[in-house]
Amino acid sequence: MIEIPEQELRLGDLEADETYRVAVLQSPTTSETNTTDADPQPEQPSQAPPVEEGEQRTVEIEDIGDQGDGITRVERGFVVIVPDTKQSERVTIEITDVRENVAFAEVVDRVSYYE
Repeated sequence: MIEIPEQELRLGDLEADETYRVAVLQSPTTSETNTTDADPQPEQPSQAPPVEEGEQRTVEIEDIGDQGDGITRVERGFVVIVPDTKQSERVTIEITDVRENVAFAEVVDRVSYYE
């Protein structure tokens, strides 16, 4: 059993009988001290998502997620989820929702590979 602090939970709509994936990442607590001789890793400043709501981009759908939505990645591997697309399809998208680690977009235009 793993206890998760309430402030770390993001609650949203969950569907019964669906599979959801979570990531459990190790994070040092404030009481831990660095006892090794190795240089500590410098903390990287939190970076803002590389996309904004309303922004349009032409992308290639790289993969299809578990729910059937297209997945593409932009700068720094930032994931954008695009419904109603197929793998390897080139589309112009408009970003509709941006979160800390993922964005959602809608198809504005389907682009020919020759453009």
